[in-house]
This record gives sequence, C-alpha cells and structure tokens, in this order.
Amino acid sequence: MPTFKTQWINDGVLKNLYSGRYWAKKTNSEYVPYPTNILMSGSGKSVEELIASTDKGIYVMRFWYIRSVDPKQILMTGLTRDGVFLIENGKIKTAINNFRFNESPVNILNNILDMSASEKVVGSETGDEKIVVPALKLSEFNFSTISDAF
Repeated sequence: MPTFKTQWINDGVLKNLYSGRYWAKKTNSEYVPYPTNILMSGSGKSVEELIASTDKGIYVMRFWYIRSVDPKQILMTGLTRDGVFLIENGKIKTAINNFRFNESPVNILNNILDMSASEKVVGSETGDEKIVVPALKLSEFNFSTISDAF
C-alpha cells in the first residue's frame, strides 16, 4: 500500500492515528499507514538554552529499543543510551545511570514546557526514515527503573 502525507497533530489537536488495512476494513474507516518520516516544528532555541533554563532535570542524549507495551494507551517502553546527565542550576552537573522508561507519546506531548529548533536526527531503529524534530523540555517523564545498560 502506498504511503501519503499525513498530518498527525496540528496546533495541539490529534488529527490522525495509524490504522492498518485490517482494522480500517473492520471498522469501515480509512487506512492510515504507519509514518515513514517524522517532521516536527520547534522553536529558535538551542539545546544549551533549554539546559540553562532548567533548575533541576535529566538530559537524555538518546532513547533506544523502543517497543509497544499497550497499544490502547499508546504506552511504550525503552531505554536511554549514549549519555544521561543530571542538570542542576542550568548546568550539566554529572553523568548518571541509564534508565528504562514506560511512557506514552501522548503524555510527552502534553508535558512539553519548551523545545529547541528542529534538526535532522538519526535513530538506531529508524532505517532510512527522515526525522526532523526538536529537543523537548518536559515537565515530567516516567523513568520506571535504573538500567544495567552502559
């Protein structure tokens, strides 16, 4: 099946959800293919400015091994990778352990406090997908356990 340009969220309002061919036929709804790229607008700020405006937080370089836990809640799990750092008083203070997380992209979008300028990024599980996204500063994020991964 072909993919097509799909606007998922516009001005904070969910416009579409993925719907496979089977589910679309069963519910007599439109087939909406899984995204082949992700483009998200950001601000003009730098990551350094986001860090400088943070009293206490955690800076995550990358998430990986992301898997679905509960599709009804859009709950995902995964691990941090390539550096996790404690932020205090607007500065990176020290490296800290990796974490496992359990979180929903819906909650992430609801908890955005600020964001950086968008930039092209490469994920470990994204293949050739084009991904242009900002760094996000969130009010909360659910790190469930400390990971043994280094």
